[in-house]
Amino acid sequence: MPAMPRLGSGIPLVARGRELRGLRAAFDAAASGRAGAVLLAGDAGVGKTRMTEEVTAFAVEQGALVLTGRCLDIGEAGLPYLPIAEALSPVRDRVRDWTALARLFPGTAAPTPDPGPFTSGMGMPSAGSRSEQDIGQLQLFDAVHGVLNDLAAERPVVVILEDLHWADASTRSLLSFLLSRLRGQKLFILGTYRSDDLHRRHPLRPLLAELVRLPQVERIQLTPFDNADSRLFVAALAEERLSEPVLREVAGRSEGNAFFAEELLAATAEGGGGIPTTLVDVLMSRVERLSPAAQSAVRAASVGGRRVPDARLRAVSDLGDAELEEALREAVQHHVLVPGDGDVYAFRHALMRETVYGDLLPGERVRLHAAYARELSKECATCGTAAALAHHSMESHALGAALTASVQAAEEAEGQGAPAEALDHLERALKLWEAVPAADRPDVSELTLLRRASWVAGTSGDPERAIAFARSAVKAADRGEEPEHQATLRRRLAQALYVLDGREQEALENIEKAWALVAERPPSPDQAWVLAAYATILRALRRRDEAERYARQAIEVAEAVDAGGPAAEGLITLAILAESRGLAEESRDMLVEAMRRAAAVEAITVELRARFFLAINFYEHGLLADAITAVDGGVDRARETGLTWSAFGLELRVVQVVMRYAAGDWDGSEAAAEPPGHRVSSTVSARLAAVGAHVAAGRGRFAEAERLVNELRSDWHRDIQIPLVTGGVGAELATWRGRPDRAVEWVRDTLEWVAQAGGPTLLAAIRMSALGIAAHADLVAAATTRRDVEAAQLSTVEARRLAQLARDTARDGRPLTGTLGPEGRAWLARAEAELSRVGGPGDPDLWWAAVDGFDYGAVYEQAVCRRRLAEALLAADRRDEAAVELRRADTVAADLGARPLREAVRKAARRGRVSLDENVETRDEVDLFTPRERAVLGLVALGRTNRQVGDELFISEKTVSVHLSRIMAKLGASRRAEAVAVAYERGLLTEQSSNATP
Repeated sequence: MPAMPRLGSGIPLVARGRELRGLRAAFDAAASGRAGAVLLAGDAGVGKTRMTEEVTAFAVEQGALVLTGRCLDIGEAGLPYLPIAEALSPVRDRVRDWTALARLFPGTAAPTPDPGPFTSGMGMPSAGSRSEQDIGQLQLFDAVHGVLNDLAAERPVVVILEDLHWADASTRSLLSFLLSRLRGQKLFILGTYRSDDLHRRHPLRPLLAELVRLPQVERIQLTPFDNADSRLFVAALAEERLSEPVLREVAGRSEGNAFFAEELLAATAEGGGGIPTTLVDVLMSRVERLSPAAQSAVRAASVGGRRVPDARLRAVSDLGDAELEEALREAVQHHVLVPGDGDVYAFRHALMRETVYGDLLPGERVRLHAAYARELSKECATCGTAAALAHHSMESHALGAALTASVQAAEEAEGQGAPAEALDHLERALKLWEAVPAADRPDVSELTLLRRASWVAGTSGDPERAIAFARSAVKAADRGEEPEHQATLRRRLAQALYVLDGREQEALENIEKAWALVAERPPSPDQAWVLAAYATILRALRRRDEAERYARQAIEVAEAVDAGGPAAEGLITLAILAESRGLAEESRDMLVEAMRRAAAVEAITVELRARFFLAINFYEHGLLADAITAVDGGVDRARETGLTWSAFGLELRVVQVVMRYAAGDWDGSEAAAEPPGHRVSSTVSARLAAVGAHVAAGRGRFAEAERLVNELRSDWHRDIQIPLVTGGVGAELATWRGRPDRAVEWVRDTLEWVAQAGGPTLLAAIRMSALGIAAHADLVAAATTRRDVEAAQLSTVEARRLAQLARDTARDGRPLTGTLGPEGRAWLARAEAELSRVGGPGDPDLWWAAVDGFDYGAVYEQAVCRRRLAEALLAADRRDEAAVELRRADTVAADLGARPLREAVRKAARRGRVSLDENVETRDEVDLFTPRERAVLGLVALGRTNRQVGDELFISEKTVSVHLSRIMAKLGASRRAEAVAVAYERGLLTEQSSNATP
């Protein structure tokens, strides 16, 4: 046999120095206590596995523990958490103290929670059932996080997760959970995925978009070799020197793909009579070199997946034990299969398995799938067997068995806290339902499957699919269910529609139909729930009188039938309506009572809604400390009950980010803005990312903030809050970066978007107007410096227009409180103060009003206003007062880590010759320049050349050059024009001084 080329780690590493240095740096940082992660992307066969081998080698050399897990391609549903279980297998003795981790290993699945009756909670099954599932998943996530932290406390830990493009939804959720919680552990996580497999609807794409926003996560793209590196790689592959034609042919046809090059060269070395023309031919040429028995074994293994246990392969193969062993040995020797741990064989590359599987004849494929299904049916006690059995049964056309296994697999997935996989299995079961005779169906109804699918879809963060299943459930229930049952399903559909933008009218139509079904029926909990939901939807549509009538009726019916949940729901609606009439304290009392009633009957979603509106009530009335206490309690309650990412669990989290930012707890705000540990809708993810951008911009992480707000532009259509938040952050970011023109664009685009959306006047327009006026004030100052009268006039007109918009919005807006609250009044005061800066130094009295306006607890915004107040006071020659305000602003900026604000405060202090240390006196008169230097600088500012300056001052051109060198050194400038600009900026040069006659 011709000599085989070297494969795998025996090949010298070629042209991967930059990527390997990045991986080493990430590992070194983690080993020193700065946890991090790298997502290694690349086309199939480009060399990702080789890079993980290199990481493993140098990590082990450094004494690290390396844990590796691989995702498998075994159908749409997959095996939940399989790569995590594989990675933790080497430390299985360390996980015994973590009860939740038992579900990762065969035979220890937790019992499946019952979705529960229809009468508890708003728009979902009973709170207890949902809590059990969400808490189970959260406990598992926390347990994995905990065991990794324990291991990392002893020595550095590297977790490698390969082929994430095949990861099941629960593994993706767990990965998000772990990566968002990398802090000071000695932990490095490396994930690989095929970038060419990520089509537009691939489930990994949205997760990657979230993960790369995390500061501790880096993405490295492994690109194909260029032509020169391809030649080096192919030459390194060969044991002997290759002829130039072969080298050129292999390097060119491989197109920089390492695996393709390996296979092309292997086919050539084995005397294949030339190089195959396609990759399939290349891959199959190696298989075709095997004996018939070895080919049969490889074909059987390809149906089992990338990795197949030896015992299972023996059971499905037509070969005897001795013949199979020889066949497998031959396949291993030819690098088609590789032996793994635990009596498992794996294909050396996934492309090889896919190619072999695709080459099977249809009948052969069905027969082998049926053989695997028969074998798996004997292993029904093994956790995860049902999912594989459903896959093989489906592929072998055993539809009855596939239906039964899919229902069982859904139960297993729910028991493992894997709602996304449960949903996949339920969808497959529903697709098979009509194709399977009634006698062969499992003991469950189609309506039950629809109800469970709708519930699981909502639990897994997929509201669109929840709506689709709810619609199907309504249609099925209309064929003979009791009116109360039909009404309940329509009520749930209405509530699912209500939470999505643009679905309000359809939600109203469904809740009206639900009410029509039970309006004439005897009082019941179903009737009370429908009335409560009706009132909620009507209030949101600002039909307040009708909302109040139905809310009161809901409470009356609920109390008559002793149903605490709908009574609490109706009370929340009455509380919100009371607040809109100015009855703030009465509204709070009602919300507290609603919380008590909901908690008493464990209507957790209703309780969370009450907690949310209580926090908003406090916040809108300027009681920031009370608002934070309320929202923290709500977030904790959601976490305790496993509803952190439910509808109002998410709303509580979003306002927690905002409130902590306003109060100056920026570390807490960033922690609250961490992405969820599992996939949620794109709208929710974008909203959370948007509010989290405030701190990034405020702390001067400009590149991160700019990337984030630019990425979120594509999500503006999802929710009106996204453009309002990101537009404001974008404007502030541009202002801090000295780009007021860009800030104006952000404000204009945001306000235009809101206007085109056709919504009511939004109070956030006051804030956007204030930020726009500030940017125009800076533009006017710059235009005045360069004597651009037209530009100054245009910005002045636009600033006045925005000021009028702020006033009109304050007058015509409709806040929850009924009147403009402290936050709105503060931003209106700032808008007026910013207007005073347009063409002037600013009015101290107006800035005092802005400072006082933010005194309700918004420490950062107040510090921003103090900086502007100080500048206005300095312009009015009130330096002592300005010094006090600058020191206060500097203290806040230092405490928050607000680098841009602190730099602006210190610049203002330098220009005003004010010491930020009150114990240090500053001389009243300090002139940075000598009289001659000032005269030279003034003439240069007027556009004179060095010769012209010398002529006017009666000095030589060389002397002028010396003076300019000294001026630039004092100002830290490198050019004449820069020196003039810096002097103007620092107040060392004015129009009068530059126009003065020397």
